[in-house]
Amino acid sequence: MSSIGKIEKKVGSRFLSYYEMEAVHRDGSVSPYYMVSRNPDPGSLKAVTGNNPPDGVVIYSLYQDKVVLVRQYRYPIGGFVYEFPAGLVEPGEDMEQAAIRELYEETGLTLTPIPCGSYGRPFFTTVGMTDESCGTVFGRCTGEPTNRHQEATEEIQVVLADQEECRRILREERVSIMCAYMLMHFVAGEEDPFQFLKSI
Repeated sequence: MSSIGKIEKKVGSRFLSYYEMEAVHRDGSVSPYYMVSRNPDPGSLKAVTGNNPPDGVVIYSLYQDKVVLVRQYRYPIGGFVYEFPAGLVEPGEDMEQAAIRELYEETGLTLTPIPCGSYGRPFFTTVGMTDESCGTVFGRCTGEPTNRHQEATEEIQVVLADQEECRRILREERVSIMCAYMLMHFVAGEEDPFQFLKSI
């Protein structure tokens, strides 16, 4: 069975650290494997601890009959991409607290979460390159959209999209995969977009 040998941190910053792992393959051969993590030291990596606390939270929320999206400039793709509002879970926060804070900071809207059971637990994002996991908080929101609470380092446009606009976004725009899957569900035309949560 494949396993991990030694792990060395190569470089780190406030939000991300870069690691070289010794990948031991099922045939016994060994090669380097590189990954990034939100965890600041090798002992806190999920491959070492076996635990999966959420690093971040994604917010799938409705504003009346529209879904709340952000169109954000992302440096790795050199342009804008449509996403759900999201952010890191800070120390001492649970996912709902993080979601309420992040939605307000990014959109100016006030989130009222709804129960989502196991659908809200942390799931891994891009396991080929990171151990990051995010939970999803679902809810409805009120207030007036604004970008005045955003950090100076963020370039985010608030988008309130109905089903037709979501169809256009899926056809024509750059969209994060987590957002795309949920938008496909939203445009399916169910009377209650949160109906699937009642099946848990």
